[in-house]
Amino acid sequence: MRTALSFDDVLLVPQYSDVQTRSNIEIKQELKKVGTYSLPIISSPMDTITGEAMAMAMNESGGTAILHRYNNIDEQSRMVMNLTSKGLSIGAAIGIGDDCIERALALTRAGVTFLCIDVAHGHHSKVQKALKELRHVIGEEMHIMAGNVATLEAFNDLADWGADSIRVGIGGGSICSTRIQTGHGMPTLQSIMDCAQSDRDATLIADGGIRTSGDIVKALAAGADFVMLGSLLAGTDETPGIVIDTRDGRKKVYRGMASRQAQWKWRNRVSSVEGISHTVPLKGPAAEVLEELRIGIRSGISYSGATNVTSFQSKANFIQQTTSGQVESSTHIKRI
Repeated sequence: MRTALSFDDVLLVPQYSDVQTRSNIEIKQELKKVGTYSLPIISSPMDTITGEAMAMAMNESGGTAILHRYNNIDEQSRMVMNLTSKGLSIGAAIGIGDDCIERALALTRAGVTFLCIDVAHGHHSKVQKALKELRHVIGEEMHIMAGNVATLEAFNDLADWGADSIRVGIGGGSICSTRIQTGHGMPTLQSIMDCAQSDRDATLIADGGIRTSGDIVKALAAGADFVMLGSLLAGTDETPGIVIDTRDGRKKVYRGMASRQAQWKWRNRVSSVEGISHTVPLKGPAAEVLEELRIGIRSGISYSGATNVTSFQSKANFIQQTTSGQVESSTHIKRI
């Protein structure tokens, strides 16, 4: 039986560095057919993460966003138009149901920058069919992201089916219960390492289980081109939803799209429950969170003596740590 590694199982070995200032470290990454982003972060297409305000914040910080699909076609198209008239780079999610092509065409007419086929299990015949039909009606010029997948075989198949970029990670999200509900999944870091071995020309988007800037650094080192974030952005001012006053302070709802609450809201029925709904403390502006992550990413790359993501990936040296090492790696001062 094979062993699979998660983010906490590994560390990167510090190496000689002649980096004079971390601010000079280049972390820009290209999304083909779209452009280059100075921050390799994409906000997740969840209804408690990415609406218009988050899309604007992500663009202002150098990243990009994917508008969620849990609304009708007109509502999602209006959001796209409100943003692209402002000249922003924005993605939008579509499903693989009956309205897939209709929604994609409407979003394209609205000026969307790229599309994302947003399903839990991307290695599926319906995704294959959707990619084929989308390429037929929209053409090759539009960047299409797809996923999620966990294996190299799945990554290669989606690339061969026509995906330009692929979301990698199943069951690792902080509010995802897929592994508990279905017994299926893989540690996200292992999936990244495996999928990074692909010889296909598809961009790898690490998605799920990322809790810190250190996890982002590890994901990039393992071969990711971008990371997709949900929980790290949850509770920021720009996330959709009202502020809730609780005994423990002011909070916002953050929920998985396969949670019971989310399913009731967007389709008035519940099938397999593979997520939870939770409240998180307010964090303030997304720009402040993103700037902290930018600083952490640059700092992490400097510890390997690299000056950009490409050189970092070629130099990165992983080691596996023990359970005691994991404890030592966390803050562990004893209270007196």
